[in-house]
Amino acid sequence: MAYHLDGARLFNAMVAKNETPKQYGELFDTISICLSKGLGAPIGSLLLGSKKDIAYALRLRKMLGGGMRQVGFLAAAGIYAIDNNVERLAEDHKKAKEIAAVLETCNYITKIEPVETNILIFYVDDKIGADNFIEKMATKNILLTPMGEGKIRIVTHLDYTDEMHEILLNELKNF
Repeated sequence: MAYHLDGARLFNAMVAKNETPKQYGELFDTISICLSKGLGAPIGSLLLGSKKDIAYALRLRKMLGGGMRQVGFLAAAGIYAIDNNVERLAEDHKKAKEIAAVLETCNYITKIEPVETNILIFYVDDKIGADNFIEKMATKNILLTPMGEGKIRIVTHLDYTDEMHEILLNELKNF
């Protein structure tokens, strides 16, 4: 049986765990990597595998109508993203942990899931309510993602600036 890794956030995992691409390549027959999630490329993904697997995937893609013309400029963005933005993912992880540290001091927070990368999931007190919390933060131009059942998600990324980070931390402290 062949093993495939949907590596949408593979670089985040590698940076957080101080691992290498080779470690994953030794475990999986094929790996897909997203160039836009966290790396800043406008679109794009890579499929890694043997020549045989790649040839088969390209054939399937063509049969299903996939593919784009004139994608060289997008390939350049993907190359730039890999060359310049993988190591900086550690900044996103650091900011997520800093947000968690602030939330730990807030009496309206009931639970924070362990933060390993740039994704932070937390719960607010039922008296406030997740939807109400999200709406109030939106009035301050802070957009949070509801996940249902009272969960709220924050994802730090390339476009989340230091200035935005300071504003968020202050708003959380003063909520």
